[in-house]
Amino acid sequence: TVTANLARCIATKPELNVGILDIDLCGPSQPRIMGCEGEGVHQSGSGWSPIFIEDNLSIMSAGFLLPSPDAAVIWRGPKKNGLIKQLLRDVDWGALDLLLIDTPPGTSDEHLSITQFLAEAGIDGAVIVTTPQEISLQDVRKEINFCRKVNLPVLGIIENMSLFTCPKCHM
Repeated sequence: TVTANLARCIATKPELNVGILDIDLCGPSQPRIMGCEGEGVHQSGSGWSPIFIEDNLSIMSAGFLLPSPDAAVIWRGPKKNGLIKQLLRDVDWGALDLLLIDTPPGTSDEHLSITQFLAEAGIDGAVIVTTPQEISLQDVRKEINFCRKVNLPVLGIIENMSLFTCPKCHM
């Protein structure tokens, strides 16, 4: 939800063209969050066309390529890497000012692939999303260490659900 909210907020500036690339291959949620689930990807002479949410906000997701929202992606590294590379190479985004990339939690193949594939493009950095629970914070520490190891600047950390209080344990 954070990626979708950031994209929608940035896209309120009509002079900025924003894209969302959903590479959470095992759980591509952006199509549903952005209200375009079930849309089909169209092929043109210049590549795949992203789905436009607004005139200046587009999205591409592996979710558009699956036969149904319930279809499982059971792939290992090389196949995942191939799809990520294809999504980067074959999508005709047009002129983007900003590309937000939604990744799965943790430090999986998707993270390593996207940082390697975008290294030459001059990636600005990562925004890491967490929740207040200690288990999430442990993952965030690993993600920060990952970013350091691959020389990816951490632009910020967003604590999602920080105002949520569990009705049972009141934490």
